[in-house]
Amino acid sequence: METFQVHILAADKTFYEGPCVSMTVPTSDGELGILARHSSMIAAVQPGTLRYQVPGEEPRRAAISPGMVKVEHNDVLVLVDSVERPEEIDAVRAQREIDESREVLLQKRSRQEHQIAQATMARALNRLRVKNMGIGR
Repeated sequence: METFQVHILAADKTFYEGPCVSMTVPTSDGELGILARHSSMIAAVQPGTLRYQVPGEEPRRAAISPGMVKVEHNDVLVLVDSVERPEEIDAVRAQREIDESREVLLQKRSRQEHQIAQATMARALNRLRVKNMGIGR
């Protein structure tokens, strides 16, 4: 199967760079499937599950936060705030973040605090969802 080059970069690290057979990215318009020779495009990435397959291996997945994806000349660039493999996710910490965010949302706070709590809760829920899919590469 044909491959394309992929660069998955978080704010603090290079997550993966190398060949890829297929990739599915959560975007503001739904899940975007990418294969070799995909047409050029740019899209906003939403928090969710990134799925990608390295040649000769089982599909991998990761929890990603907001960012962007750019496809151009058989090269895919994914830039996100954070990206984590299921085995890197601390389920206890994610559950604590959900509980703390829920408390903030129940209190009468500023609009900004409310939005931050919603974003924190969405990220933590996504992390737990990816973690609970089972340990994968």
